[in-house]
Amino acid sequence: MKLYTRTGDTGQTSVIGGRVDKDDLRIEAYGTIDELNSYVGLAAAYVDPARFGDLSDQLQQIQHELFDCGADLAYATEDEDRYKVREELSARLEVWMDQYQQETPPIEKFILPGRTQLAAALHVCRTVCRRAERRVVSLFRTKQGNAEVLIYLNRLSDYFFAASRVANYRLDQEDVEYIRSANVFGKSGK
Repeated sequence: MKLYTRTGDTGQTSVIGGRVDKDDLRIEAYGTIDELNSYVGLAAAYVDPARFGDLSDQLQQIQHELFDCGADLAYATEDEDRYKVREELSARLEVWMDQYQQETPPIEKFILPGRTQLAAALHVCRTVCRRAERRVVSLFRTKQGNAEVLIYLNRLSDYFFAASRVANYRLDQEDVEYIRSANVFGKSGK
């Protein structure tokens, strides 16, 4: 199999059920999810499985689920019977976040992205995930699709925030608070 097909040389690409321009909202949405998946792979490369076995496994699972998100968005017409992203994926992310929040100290203020390479990479994942979410919102404004993808991406960006905090915590690095931040997370920070 050749890696090049030449079918996209005129600025169009295939989706499930047809062809669209490469700058179509659908392509922007799942293309940004593909970009996110690459950043998740980069973050996973910084993971020490001995210290972060749970995170390592979760990131790999998330990468598979991001492919599922892209596949669900690639349908030119709705096909609910073939959708892969379901409510239980978002619910599982909530469980993981709750576990990480219990492990880390409370926060009251915004924190600066970074401190360790792993946390910084997870923050990049968080921000690219938010962009992917915005692209899906734009897509759904004009076309129908699997609403669970949008919910999953919203939950996933929060997961990356929780994971970045646990990465710093396990590496004995305190998060750096934004010095002009109000107490936005309440008194408990949990």
